[in-house]
Amino acid sequence: MIKTVIMTDSSSDLPLSFIEGNEIPYVSLICHFRGKEYYDDFGKSLDYGEFYTAVREGEMPSTSQVNVQTYFDEFCKHMHLGNSVIYIGFSSALSGSLQSAFIARNMVLEKYKDADITIIDSKSASLGQGLLVYYANEMLRNGCTKEQIVSWLEENKLKMNHWFTVDSLDHLKRGGRISGATAMIGTILNIKPVLRVNNEGGLEPAAKVQGRKKSIKLLADKLGERIVNPESQVIAISHGDCLDDALYMQKLLTENYSLKNFIINHVGPVIGSHSGPGTLALFFLGSDR
Repeated sequence: MIKTVIMTDSSSDLPLSFIEGNEIPYVSLICHFRGKEYYDDFGKSLDYGEFYTAVREGEMPSTSQVNVQTYFDEFCKHMHLGNSVIYIGFSSALSGSLQSAFIARNMVLEKYKDADITIIDSKSASLGQGLLVYYANEMLRNGCTKEQIVSWLEENKLKMNHWFTVDSLDHLKRGGRISGATAMIGTILNIKPVLRVNNEGGLEPAAKVQGRKKSIKLLADKLGERIVNPESQVIAISHGDCLDDALYMQKLLTENYSLKNFIINHVGPVIGSHSGPGTLALFFLGSDR
């Protein structure tokens, strides 16, 4: 009997306990940090606290996408076992990793003519991507077919809302998202930008508010405006080493919307290299983005 496998990459930012407990295979993006190369592996090799402390102290990490050979080797392993693969990947608008996955799949098909590998461009990042993996895994555990899971993913991936704010504008400036002058003025005025992921899977500004608490409240308000069927959802919150803010967000959502099911985890070092410490992100399903 053919076994369907849900596969992802490290940018899904899921808790390591979920990845290991559900035996989710994954490929790792790479973080270049303090002169070394680390595989982003959900906190096993590079401690989240150590990473963010160093970034706060001025360390400037960089990142690399997953290469073709890594995908080829992982796909071949599952084809050799006779598995069918659903790979839920990091948004193609934010990383070139997905293109490597498509190239690797074509290479695998030359070796295994009947290889069954479906690649999903999640158009998502961090725990937005992670929630898609979570729901796909739940469907698989509940006996859904591969076709049903793939259909659900394609129908719902652009309903996955991503709303986030950052505590410092420096990393957005370094990544070319805002100008140096905008960053300087924003810092003086204590401006906190709120951003979202659009239908292309890229980042776009959504609002500017004055002060951290107001930016967090705006994220919660966006959920209240946009969420559908909240009683059946798992809400995800990822954070750049600011757990107290993540718990404050959870408290707001619990008190105002009676939500109960949450996944809270760090933003991993690959995404965190670009968003920086103090990032706070909220993910849920709406009727659209």
